[in-house]
Amino acid sequence: MANHKSALKRIRSSEKKRVRNRLVRSKTRTEVKKARTAIQAGDVENARQATLEAIRTLDKAAVKGVLHRNNAARRKSRLMKRLAKLETQK
Repeated sequence: MANHKSALKRIRSSEKKRVRNRLVRSKTRTEVKKARTAIQAGDVENARQATLEAIRTLDKAAVKGVLHRNNAARRKSRLMKRLAKLETQK
């Protein structure tokens, strides 16, 4: 256990950040999964809406520092690639 005042404060603040980051990461994963399943289902309009929502949450996570900006960009790129492929098929 920490003995210094600053170390104790660091433990408290780290725990708060961990909980906040976990919520954001969970929300992001959920939205990306919804987008992927919508794309696989083949419904273009629903897939487009779900993908836009996933991109929005990925951007928010990147701004908050939960995800690295390149990680968010890579995930957005992959989602858009799948969506574009679906739209050209339909």
